[in-house]
Amino acid sequence: MSDQALNGAAAPAEATGPQFSVEKIYVKDVSFEAPKTPQVFNEQAQPQLQMNLNQRVQRLNDNAYEVVLGITLTCTVDEDKSIYVVEVQQAGVFGLAGFDEATLDAMLGTHCPNVLYPYARQTIGDLIQAGGFPPFLLQPINFEALYAEGLRQRASQQATGSGLADTETSGNA
Repeated sequence: MSDQALNGAAAPAEATGPQFSVEKIYVKDVSFEAPKTPQVFNEQAQPQLQMNLNQRVQRLNDNAYEVVLGITLTCTVDEDKSIYVVEVQQAGVFGLAGFDEATLDAMLGTHCPNVLYPYARQTIGDLIQAGGFPPFLLQPINFEALYAEGLRQRASQQATGSGLADTETSGNA
């Protein structure tokens, strides 16, 4: 009986507030390199991992955005001997409508990467294992904290004059 009420003509229109939808999730680019194999399989040194994370947003139309989450994971020993390098560009097309500018920016900077990250993490883990290395699982990332830090940095740069900002990032893109 309640199903009939929900499917009846009296159902309210759904386009009355902000709307978020995941239209498509896909791998845009992927790379795995293990330049020192098979010799590296005999290494006894403790490997060091460095992760570089970046994000790009492209507006596709009024309510559709492509968000690309880029993750590069570099594993080395002795600071100069590369064991492997994994690069994944995990992308998605997201529908966002009815958001004010600040909320839209926050959704694109936090919610969309949170949706994409598990897919990128799985791809990276699969590539590392397929390369003959032990299973590796990336730890969760707090995209809300990264977004908040990005807002603080932008505000600081605007306060000191954006033309004088000389920032340095760790890792290679």
